[in-house]
Amino acid sequence: MGRVNSKACVVTGAGSGIGKAIAERLAEEGGKVLCVDLNGDTAAAVAEGIQNAGGMATAVAADVSDRVQVDAFIAQCVAEYGQIDVLVNNAGVNIPGVFHEVPDAVIDKTLNVNVKGPMYGCRAAIPHMLKSGKGSIVNISSVNGLVSEPFLAVYSASKGAVVMLTRGIALDYAKQGIRCNAICPGWVDTPINYAHAEMLGGLQKVYDSIDSFQPIGRPGEPREIAHLALFLASDEASFLTGSIIAADGGMTAQ
Repeated sequence: MGRVNSKACVVTGAGSGIGKAIAERLAEEGGKVLCVDLNGDTAAAVAEGIQNAGGMATAVAADVSDRVQVDAFIAQCVAEYGQIDVLVNNAGVNIPGVFHEVPDAVIDKTLNVNVKGPMYGCRAAIPHMLKSGKGSIVNISSVNGLVSEPFLAVYSASKGAVVMLTRGIALDYAKQGIRCNAICPGWVDTPINYAHAEMLGGLQKVYDSIDSFQPIGRPGEPREIAHLALFLASDEASFLTGSIIAADGGMTAQ
């Protein structure tokens, strides 16, 4: 259908999980995708897969918690594709723990990646979007930005910050053609959740009891989140800005 045909897109954390699915989905609909990941090999594999499927993609190894590296990959997108139309801030970490035992290093890493990463990405991309008079920013928060769970106090705090960052940016640029929305996924079947699952008794135990907290009765799939990210990136979502969308299998409906 070409729903983002010829749009220049940056997806962080594109090497696996939800980010990989989003990069692939944008490319399937005509987007030119810069696949950014801390792991350059996985980013390259995703970009190669997109190219082999007939899409356009480039891989970049970068740490979103480093402002200089973020500025560089946004500049690379503009240099290669002429502009930046879509920014998906997906890269994140989830390091669960008993709150009073969490070391400074975990707090710093969580806030640097999950909060500063999207801030740096937005700050670098917005001047280019202002020049073109349009742009869509999609921040991947979490259901834990809306409600918390045991052992996730630090992670929840970081994802709550992404919710408010999204709302603030949406208000600041609503009259200048830049939209900013956030997706709050529930429990999706990706490795980022596995450490938390171990603290809850193991992944199988979590999945055996998932209908107790996720009414749909199963984990989400990365591609289900990618469909929503595609919609928000596209012009079909032209009236949406500042929206915080829970894609959580009913978890927050309870």
